Amino acid sequence: MSAAIHERWPGALFSKHPLPVRDPQLPWQRLDEGSIVHTDEGDLAVLHTPGHSPDHLCLWHADSRTLFVGDMLVQGSTVVIPASQGGSLVAYLQSLERILQLRPARALPAHGPVIDNPAELIHQYVQHRGIRERQILEALEGGATTLDAITAKIYPAIGGDLVAMARESALAHLVKLESEGRVSRDGAEWSVY
Repeated sequence: MSAAIHERWPGALFSKHPLPVRDPQLPWQRLDEGSIVHTDEGDLAVLHTPGHSPDHLCLWHADSRTLFVGDMLVQGSTVVIPASQGGSLVAYLQSLERILQLRPARALPAHGPVIDNPAELIHQYVQHRGIRERQILEALEGGATTLDAITAKIYPAIGGDLVAMARESALAHLVKLESEGRVSRDGAEWSVY
């Protein structure tokens, strides 16, 4: 897609954190924490907000207290943390806390409508993650020891394409719990300490 955009608008700049290696012929510029993106509406500060992905960024417009949140928040849904592809629930929760500290007036997500009360949604997300963590621990204590068994126990009514996303969510929680020393993994088997 980047090549098609470059072909149509040869003067366009492409920015990413970190720089991609797959399109070295395109005019990529690196965006890092603290970089400034200049726009006609004012400067946007780049915030590295890993979690959904290790390279996730948000853009902060301080004057209007508007945060361009990308895939960090979605009104009416939760965000999938694809642990098998580098997503980290620990980093995601830290990034949510960082966003909360900014006290944004509104958030503009990559998907869905404008979020007029980002703090309320963030609090709901954190509460939801706490509930999901307790469900995973209960599933483990109840004898579910594989990712598939835990996923089936926690998400009994889903099917189709949603199963893969549910597995990623359960895995993200398990990896977080493992990093905290609360669960352990032996091959494909998980257990509570």
